[in-house]
Amino acid sequence: MDYQIYTLPNGLRIIHKPDVSNVSYCGLFVNAGTRDEHADEYGMAHFVEHMLFKGTTKRKYHHIINRMESVGGDLNAYTNKEETVIYTTFLEPHFERALELLSDLVFHSEFPQKEMDKEIEVVIDEIHSYEDSPSELIYDEFENLVFAGSQLGHNILGNAKQIKKLTSPKVKAFVNRLYHPNNIVFFSNGKTDFKKIVRLAEKYLSGIPQAETAQSRIDAETVLPEHLLIKKKTSQIHAIIGGRGYEIKNPKRKAFHLLNNILGGPGMNSRLNIELREKHGYVYNVESSATTYTDTGLFTVYFGTDKRNKDKCIELIYKELKKLRDTQLTTSQLNAAKKQLIGQIGISSDNRENITLSMGKTFFHYGRIDSFEETFAKIEAVTAKDIREVANEIFDEKSLFSLIYH
Repeated sequence: MDYQIYTLPNGLRIIHKPDVSNVSYCGLFVNAGTRDEHADEYGMAHFVEHMLFKGTTKRKYHHIINRMESVGGDLNAYTNKEETVIYTTFLEPHFERALELLSDLVFHSEFPQKEMDKEIEVVIDEIHSYEDSPSELIYDEFENLVFAGSQLGHNILGNAKQIKKLTSPKVKAFVNRLYHPNNIVFFSNGKTDFKKIVRLAEKYLSGIPQAETAQSRIDAETVLPEHLLIKKKTSQIHAIIGGRGYEIKNPKRKAFHLLNNILGGPGMNSRLNIELREKHGYVYNVESSATTYTDTGLFTVYFGTDKRNKDKCIELIYKELKKLRDTQLTTSQLNAAKKQLIGQIGISSDNRENITLSMGKTFFHYGRIDSFEETFAKIEAVTAKDIREVANEIFDEKSLFSLIYH
């Protein structure tokens, strides 16, 4: 892929993917998330994301909302454990408008207390809404279990009691620690000429002073597996089985993702879907996921089922994990798994928004982005022995946790 890159004098990096479409995307990837919060700041990273839209030195919140909407564009953001991303979608002639607005939001927000007081109530409503969705809430609670006692071991939204204690000075202190050029990547996708992008970035982003990023991420220590049953008023059982995975730069991660795809990926032909849904009719949804962080990772299997089928589902899941530990894939099974994953990646690349949003993170951590050919070659290089080795490391029953809402 013909990616174009540039680094401003203040250390802020730029990556652009040319495209012929009239629709453009751009955004700022900030290497700051939930795990960068201090103990008295839980929920802060996500709250900052909300407050970036509530007023800058030159704009009120209604001006921010209308800036891209008035030309048919869209402005959005998200926060997770290790990053915050603010991005916009628009027609190409409005590129400067988009970049200037992003720069204003990220580097010139004022975090007025009056707006904070209103947004605190909004976030508390979001927390309550999330608590009413057990199929989502269980993922956070499971991650808190696996990473107990670490920076990864608390949820993204925080809780109502903590959110109510947030003040404008505390929010500014968090931003001042982490929102610096060397901790940020500007990414874009569209047909704007790269020389113009660099010129506009120099105009709106190069004036941001360099500063030391006060990031203090500590490796998540290993904790003993737990198996918890939590009473919830739900119409069905919600359950997760899983444990630690691989970190973002681990050479085994391609085998890990391939293995996950075989076990419970998005395909209807995943082993868990065939066993639990197609053969036995125990579940509507069963899926596995593989998440990578800078120093560790997470593997999960989620399912929802009727209470009378809980034990049967768990037994079948452990049976499938054991098969992958004990039995090496045949050549035809391995080739079929590779072909499926390569096809999924190729098709997902047709979604330009998803591709664009992944650019900032990938470039921040690796300093480059693999072409599809390079990605496919790495998948093709995975052997059946690699798959079995990863299965024995990740699917070891002695290291697995479980959490069940019943």
